[in-house]
Amino acid sequence: MNYTTNDISAISNPAADIPGLIKDNGIHSSLYTDPNIFALEMDKIFQECWVFVGHLSEVPKRGDYIRRHIGCEPVLMFRTGDATATVLTNRCTHRGNLLCQEEKGRRRAITCQYHGWVFNLDGDLVDRPFSGGYCDKGGELDLRKAKVAIYRGFVFATFAKNPVSLEDHLGNGRHALDRASNLSPEGELDLFGGWTKHIFNSNWKMLVENNTDGYHVNHVHDSFARGIQVQYKYENVLKSEEDKLEAFVRDMGDGHAEIEYGQTYSKPLFWFGVEADRFPDYVSSMEAAYGKDEANDILTKGPPHTYIFPNLFIAEVSMVVIQPISAGKSINWNTPLYLKGAPDAVNRRMLRQGEAALGPSAFLLADDAVIGDRQWRALHGSPGWLDLSRGESRETVAADGTITSHYSDETPNRGFWRHYRTLFS
Repeated sequence: MNYTTNDISAISNPAADIPGLIKDNGIHSSLYTDPNIFALEMDKIFQECWVFVGHLSEVPKRGDYIRRHIGCEPVLMFRTGDATATVLTNRCTHRGNLLCQEEKGRRRAITCQYHGWVFNLDGDLVDRPFSGGYCDKGGELDLRKAKVAIYRGFVFATFAKNPVSLEDHLGNGRHALDRASNLSPEGELDLFGGWTKHIFNSNWKMLVENNTDGYHVNHVHDSFARGIQVQYKYENVLKSEEDKLEAFVRDMGDGHAEIEYGQTYSKPLFWFGVEADRFPDYVSSMEAAYGKDEANDILTKGPPHTYIFPNLFIAEVSMVVIQPISAGKSINWNTPLYLKGAPDAVNRRMLRQGEAALGPSAFLLADDAVIGDRQWRALHGSPGWLDLSRGESRETVAADGTITSHYSDETPNRGFWRHYRTLFS
C-alpha cells in the first residue's frame, strides 16, 4: 500500500476526517478502536440508514411485539395489521424508563412501570395519572416512531427524515431475501425458533467483514471444514489449490456483499448434506409451488451467504443480526431459517445444522470470536494502516455494477468500506 509512518502520525483526530482513514485498498485501524468514530456511526449509519429490525413471522398477531435495537437505540417492533408493523423507541418520554423488558410478548397498550404513562401501539401518549398537573404538549411526548418498510416479511426501519426507498437501499442485495424466502414452498420464512446471542469482544465491523471473508476458512475453521467435508462428502470446503476453488465473492454495491456457493453444488439439496430422496415431501411441495424446473434450480443453488448493510447476514441455514454495543463489543444474534410449509423434518435439520455452526458449543462462532478478540487487543498497541489489497487485479465488473472475484479475495470488504466512506463524505 506504500503507507508511511507520517501517514499514521498525521492522524491526530481520526473522527474529524473519517473518509481520510479509508483508501482504495486499506483502512486505518482507528476505524475499529476510536469511540468517537463509533458514536458517529450510531448516528450516521444506524439512525439514518435502513436497518433490519425483525421478521413479520416473529409477531404473528396484532399486539405481538419483539424487543430489538437500532444501533444502540432500544426499540419495540409491534404487529399492527395483516402485513404491517410499527417500530417505536423502547423508552418512556417522561423520565426515560425502559418500557418493555421482556424479549417478546403481547400488549394492547404500553404502560410505563415508573409513573404509569400509557401509550398506544402507534406510540401516541394516551393517558397520564393525575393529568391535571400538566400543560398540554400535543404530540411532543409521544414515543419516537421510526419509518418502516417491509420486503418479503423482512422489516426494516430508519429514523432518517428523508430516507431513500427500501428498494434503493437493498439494491442488488434484494435477491438474497428472495432466494432465502423461495426455499419455502409458501415463499415465506417462519422465524419461530428463538434467538441465540453471543458477545464478541470486537468491533461490529469486524463481524461484518468476517462474514464474507473466504480467505480465513481453511485456517480459522480447519477442524470444522474437515469434519463436514468427510461427513457430507463436500468437494469445495477445504482445498489447498487456489485455482480449484469454485465459490466466489461478490460486492453488490451499497455495502452489500456475499460469497456465492450455489455453483459448487451439483444436485438438489447437496447444500443440505442430503440427497433429494431424503425429503420427498419437501421436493414435491416445492415442485407444486414453483414448477419442476424452477424448484430444481432453487433446491440446487440453495440458500444465500449474504450480508445486507448494515446489520443483517443470511448465513445459509441461519439468520444473523449484528448489534453494536461499543467500539469494542458487539452481539451476534442468530436464529434458524425455518421455512413456512416445509416438513418438520426439514426445519429440524435447519435447526441442527445452524446449531452445529453457530450454536453455543459450535465451531464457527467460537473460532471467529477468538480471532476478533485477538484483533481488537492487538490494534490497541499502535494505530496504523491495515491491508485490503488481496485480489485487486483480478476483479470482474458486471453490467449491473456488481464486482466478482476469487473466493479468497477481499472484494466484499473493499465494497463495504467504499460505501461506508460515502456515508461520511
